[in-house]
Amino acid sequence: MSLHDQHILMLVLLLLGLLAGLASGFPVAFVLGGVALLAAGAGILLGNFDASFLEAFPNRVFGVMSNETLVAVPLFVFMGVMLERSRIAESLLEAVAALFGRVRGGLVVAVLLVGAVLAASTGIVGATVVAMGLISLPTMLRHGYCPRLASGAICASGTLGQIIPPSIVLVLLGDQLGNAYQQAQLKQGIYAPDTVSVGDLFAGALVPGLALVALYLLYALWVAWRQPERAPALLESQPRSLAQLAKAILPALSLIGLVLGSILGGFATATEAAAVGAVGATAFAALYGRLGLRRLYEVGAETVKVTAMVFAILVGAALFSLVFRGYGGDELVHEALASLPGGKWGAILAVMLLMFLLGFVLDFIEIVFVIVPIVGPVLLAMGVDPVWLGVMMAINLQTSFLTPPFGFALFYLRGVAPPELRTADIYRGVVPFIVLQLLVLAAVAAFPSLATALPDYLYG
Repeated sequence: MSLHDQHILMLVLLLLGLLAGLASGFPVAFVLGGVALLAAGAGILLGNFDASFLEAFPNRVFGVMSNETLVAVPLFVFMGVMLERSRIAESLLEAVAALFGRVRGGLVVAVLLVGAVLAASTGIVGATVVAMGLISLPTMLRHGYCPRLASGAICASGTLGQIIPPSIVLVLLGDQLGNAYQQAQLKQGIYAPDTVSVGDLFAGALVPGLALVALYLLYALWVAWRQPERAPALLESQPRSLAQLAKAILPALSLIGLVLGSILGGFATATEAAAVGAVGATAFAALYGRLGLRRLYEVGAETVKVTAMVFAILVGAALFSLVFRGYGGDELVHEALASLPGGKWGAILAVMLLMFLLGFVLDFIEIVFVIVPIVGPVLLAMGVDPVWLGVMMAINLQTSFLTPPFGFALFYLRGVAPPELRTADIYRGVVPFIVLQLLVLAAVAAFPSLATALPDYLYG
């Protein structure tokens, strides 16, 4: 067997080992690193793996530790958890529901609007879906809302955290695509490569994200108009005073304005803006008397837990990608994508389909850290715009997390939904929202300027 054939066999075993480890339920970070080490060890013993590839691993880990962009991750997580635990998010939903409750479909409108705000605040799909499911779903069902419409709106609004900035998904995508873009340019002989920042991706995702929210709202209002029995008005809804509304709405909106405005305006990096958001969320919690030592401890513990998971996966994925490259996997991927019919568009379609299917079994963090470093340099070397590609990937993953029967958002809602809500209702309820997301994905694919115009305008 030739060395090339041995490498292909080891790559197959590497991927099969990864799938088996993921199916076992073992923590993903240790599966990635463990399978990679086993494959590398076997290759060294058989004489078909160059051990010098592993010498780059300490440098990869040090690069992660010294990466200022990734410091934004724990800060954004802290901001989102603080808003949730201090009940600022709950107060926001109650206030918006009181504002729109007397209108047909008012509760759905409130859920979608607040879901968009929470998505921008937390950037974590699970946290938003669980929070909205616990707070709003029982109220909607109690007031006669259609279970399908209620569950679909909650799941759809929760996944907006994938695309609406500031989003952790976009932070991680921006970091990985930035590295991939530099690799692609260096392979092309460009030794002063352009860079892609998280701010570029935030700006690129803003228009598609807001368009998605607008389509959600139009669909909800259309259903309420055509079938009022599915989304009745709350006649007993008590209106709030202007001061009460301002007290509930201003904290979250002002935080998003500060964070996103400072990034898009060029006044701060994503990390600096995330620090502003974390401090601002803490200040609002203290101002409203909802910040004690116990709550601060809970928020800190949850932040450490999520951050440790993210960085452990990143370290494991770095080791996995080194072994994958050691067996020539990156060259095989390049050859496979380049030989697909349709050229660049055929390669993009194949990658998008792969990421969509992986979204059924992997979280976005694993997909970003494992798949993007492998396929990113290949696609970007074909002339694909990195900002456009990042936005397409984010919308694609968002759609995957919403699609039955394996979408993560569906599992999150099922876990907190009352027993009388059937799983079939959840599945059927998300279908119209999936169609709307596919429309936005197709629009961005057909008109790349939807994703590239704003960053070009802001940053030239």
